[in-house]
Amino acid sequence: MSNTESLPADKVSFGAKVAFGIGMLANQMFPAVLGIFMVVLVQDLGFPGWMWGILFFLPRIFDSITDPIMGFISDNTKSRWGRRRQYVFLGAIIMGVSFVIMWQLYRENGIDYNFTYFLLWSFVFYLGLTIFSVPYVAMGYEMSNDFHERTDIMAVAQWIGQWAWVIAPWFWVIMYDKGWFESADVATRDLAIWVGIVCMVFAMVPAIFLKSKSTIDADYAPLTLKNMGGSLKEILNGFKEAFKSEPFRKLCISTFFIYNTFYTIASFSFFIVVYYLFNGDASAAGIWPTLFGSIGALVTTFLVIPIVAWMSKKMGKKKAFILSQSISILGYIMLWFLFIPGKPYMFIFALPFFSFGIGSLFTLMMSMTADVIDLDELNTGLRREGIFGAIYWWMVKFGFAIAGLLTGTIMTLVGFDPEAATQPEGAITGLRAFYSGFPILGTLVAIYVMRNYDVTEERAGEIRAALEKRKEEVK
Repeated sequence: MSNTESLPADKVSFGAKVAFGIGMLANQMFPAVLGIFMVVLVQDLGFPGWMWGILFFLPRIFDSITDPIMGFISDNTKSRWGRRRQYVFLGAIIMGVSFVIMWQLYRENGIDYNFTYFLLWSFVFYLGLTIFSVPYVAMGYEMSNDFHERTDIMAVAQWIGQWAWVIAPWFWVIMYDKGWFESADVATRDLAIWVGIVCMVFAMVPAIFLKSKSTIDADYAPLTLKNMGGSLKEILNGFKEAFKSEPFRKLCISTFFIYNTFYTIASFSFFIVVYYLFNGDASAAGIWPTLFGSIGALVTTFLVIPIVAWMSKKMGKKKAFILSQSISILGYIMLWFLFIPGKPYMFIFALPFFSFGIGSLFTLMMSMTADVIDLDELNTGLRREGIFGAIYWWMVKFGFAIAGLLTGTIMTLVGFDPEAATQPEGAITGLRAFYSGFPILGTLVAIYVMRNYDVTEERAGEIRAALEKRKEEVK
């Protein structure tokens, strides 16, 4: 396979950045809402814990298998529409329709039927998510060659995508408000229709408005039944080769530690607000748990992402990453002191610092991944955005899955019981200690891993110059 597609222009119009960003809103809204709706399976439809565990892990195992295959298919597609757009469009439809159908669960059908029904449609949903997300992310990597323009593209996309996390926490309020719905399972059936259709349309936007050149004449090796054995071997080799790239490996490992440790303790914020700030009275806590997530996302949207994009241009991506993550450590420390019973508003002062962790992560890491893909092309002659994107997001999903296991383990370790009205002595203190300490540990590991990351602006420029020279020689 050779790189026969023309390299994209350096500068990208604001309209194209917004079109890509609208796709990111769909890409983040589905998991944001899914995390909230999943609680209904246990709390309102009576699924036992083992069923919830299967529904949590099996589709993600399926997802981890299909991602690399989709990355290879996307990288090697010969089409008049290019390598990505048709998959983004098709994936959007499958993802949106299956999400709606997946949540049409009725109590009277029984737990076993609902479990089987939900599991099967989960596989369809995650297949659609793979078909959409892998080529969609690769589209972002391809949009520009410019070192800083890539950060701007990802900053706009993350700015728009963050609105999913601003909006999603309010579903808690709507779902359990009798003035809106008689029960949470009824709420999920109705809300899923709106979420599925709206996000399906959002997901189609990049496919419609981001143009690409024909690859019909490209020297690619598409995956077919005839060459399936050889293609699958090439997929595995591509994974091995990509992960041999030291800069890319640093990005993946750092992301895993930050994302994993953050999401391990993410659900603890609800329990800390209710049980520590309001002595276990959920009704007294009101919308404070919702405000924690929503205000944090707003801070990320309007403060963190613009500052991180500015920092990246002033000091480089690696230094911006290290400084941003250091600020988040300060935020985690502040939350230990600013969760104050009787003064729930105090934690708001920690959120601007706390939000720098996840808020800066994907803005910078996705931009740096695009730089590493250039390095891979220089070394191999191949453009493999799909493979690199699949590996990177596989690490994110793997981190999320591990976080689910660790969350339960930590709650058991400290003796916290979500169903108990009164918690054992030390349980809440234990949760608070892990809430601040565990992400700090993960962040410090990530900073250590990234300390010698060496794809600087200067080196990225040298790589681009070498690629341009090679391109001219081919002509």
